[in-house]
Amino acid sequence: MVLSASTVFAWRDALTFAALMGCGAVCIEASRRLGMPAGVSRDLLSAWWLPVALLLPPVYALFAPIVLQILLQVRVRATVVYRRVFSSAAIGLAGCTASMVFHWLVADPWVLTQGSGPPILCAVAAAVLFSLLNIALIAIAAHTANPDSAWREVLWDRESVLLDVVELCLGVIVSIGCGLNLGLLILALPPVVLLQRSLLHAQLQAAARTDAKTGLLNAAAWQREADTEIVRARRTGDTLALLIIDIDHFKRVNDAHGHLVGDQVLVGVAAMLRGQLRDYDVVGRFGGEEFVVLLPGADIDEARRVAERLRVRISHMAIPVDDTLVRVTISAGVALMSVHGDDLIDLLTAADLALYRAKELGRDRVCIPAVQPPPPPSLPDDPPTP
Repeated sequence: MVLSASTVFAWRDALTFAALMGCGAVCIEASRRLGMPAGVSRDLLSAWWLPVALLLPPVYALFAPIVLQILLQVRVRATVVYRRVFSSAAIGLAGCTASMVFHWLVADPWVLTQGSGPPILCAVAAAVLFSLLNIALIAIAAHTANPDSAWREVLWDRESVLLDVVELCLGVIVSIGCGLNLGLLILALPPVVLLQRSLLHAQLQAAARTDAKTGLLNAAAWQREADTEIVRARRTGDTLALLIIDIDHFKRVNDAHGHLVGDQVLVGVAAMLRGQLRDYDVVGRFGGEEFVVLLPGADIDEARRVAERLRVRISHMAIPVDDTLVRVTISAGVALMSVHGDDLIDLLTAADLALYRAKELGRDRVCIPAVQPPPPPSLPDDPPTP
């Protein structure tokens, strides 16, 4: 209300806002056929939000994300409304703050078109502030929803940082072009559309490999990755181990607390697996409450230690539900390449038999299949006595 009351309406500002929102709408429509992956996804709409924050009064930065989020909800993928509301609020607050800082540093934002260094540096600083605030707000919400997740996971990784830099550069370049002439937006639109479609296509490809509930590899993608690692191990002669992990009495959790709590347990176990395993270990959800892990370079002792560590950590994990905490345990079967099998099917079969043995022995334990000793060499028959 204060920003609205203190903002002087100008047709130039309104026309610029409409043009930038129109470009954002074109980007959304151009990528609509691709769809949008579920969960947290990234786009390049900041290329249009940032110019609003830099060139126009701060109040416009509050309304810009609302327009495009409504269009995303209606035209691309309908999701729960509170997520759209939170995204709009986070982007709007970040954009408004960045806009106020930039307008405080630069009295006339349209001097960006002159190409002088100080205003451009101030624009870059404001864009960085916008990105940091937006990331922080989203990370706080994600960590609140899943307190067991590491802050590193919900903040950013190398790819996210690279994408943030691309968005920052695009936003500043579009701001300068827009300030020079609104008609230049026509030239900026095609490359931004192409980049956004490429980004969404990559995210959709990744989503096709990922289990929707846990974020781990799905069964088909895990099998492809595992086959590749097994071929590499055969070629190099390295050791390799396979774990099958099953949540004990998972049906009781669903029956007692409902499937939503069961899903939280799956997410918690998956997060624990990711946090305790190496980056190059291949971990996936095999279906239901069963997970599979491939450990390249691990011998039988290391595989047992890893499985025991996972068993202990998960047994100490607690999922808050209403006024109680839900705890689960796991059973695991371990198989080693060249000892229990030479291909993926043999290893899975051996690990599954070991898992079955762990359940027979009372669950909450790790088992390794027994290896049958090789039969003794047959001796030749004694020659007949003359």
